[in-house]
Amino acid sequence: MLIRWVLAIAFGLAAGYAQDGPPGRGRGPFGPPPEFGGGGRGARFLGAEAGRPARVIKNAPYSADLVTERVQTLSDGNHIRQTASARMYRDSEGRTRREQALNSLGGLAAGANLPTVVFINDPVAGSNYTLNPQERTASKSSWSSAGRGSGRGMERAAPGQNSSGGPRPRPGGARIGEDIKTESLGRQTIEGVSADGTRTTITIPVGRMGNEQPIQIVNETWYSPDLQTVVLAKRSDPRTGETVTRLANISRSEPARSLFEVPADFKVSESPRRVPAGQ
Repeated sequence: MLIRWVLAIAFGLAAGYAQDGPPGRGRGPFGPPPEFGGGGRGARFLGAEAGRPARVIKNAPYSADLVTERVQTLSDGNHIRQTASARMYRDSEGRTRREQALNSLGGLAAGANLPTVVFINDPVAGSNYTLNPQERTASKSSWSSAGRGSGRGMERAAPGQNSSGGPRPRPGGARIGEDIKTESLGRQTIEGVSADGTRTTITIPVGRMGNEQPIQIVNETWYSPDLQTVVLAKRSDPRTGETVTRLANISRSEPARSLFEVPADFKVSESPRRVPAGQ
């Protein structure tokens, strides 16, 4: 019963993301929780979320492990350590696949021995799927194909704008009145790919949230131009602890096409097609 309940939540989240149109920068690689690399609290791993991708990235195939490690220090010196992982794939047409244990999907039923769920985004067909390999079932959601390949959600955003044409949010989720400092960290090779580093420091002034001293939040991201995605993100926030999200065991080979298809023996249920607002 617990497994069916959690699967229902996961399927609902995936279908909702697809029907609501392109996600914003606040979507994290594991879905809703911004602590796992969301744009408002750190770097966003493009194409890593369930539902319709913000933009399609072609001709940059890869497979990798997406690993998030978080450490929080309590006032008594105790430490809380959490680790979540997923297996990521992207082909040359921009299709993505994520395999993830439900335990780490937004903290659902943490500690329970839950099965793996698979998310497939297929921008070519205009559909996404949530697969339950244990029960051989799949949930399909579709979006309108109008403007596919040229719609605002399918192309690179212009400087100073997000994927929907609006203004970009302030770096790291900063609010007006907070001091922001951004610096380049140069270029390094991470997991075999070149990546450009950026460090953003946000200072929350005294009294903004009842704090007696300034609070500094540091976000560090390493973006790979070749993969067109962030390969390493670090966030240090004295309120929530330290979080590191990274791609490991990166392979640049083309993944098998079958990874982005629903197996023939799966029972597929389909949600009604909806046209996102603005299209």
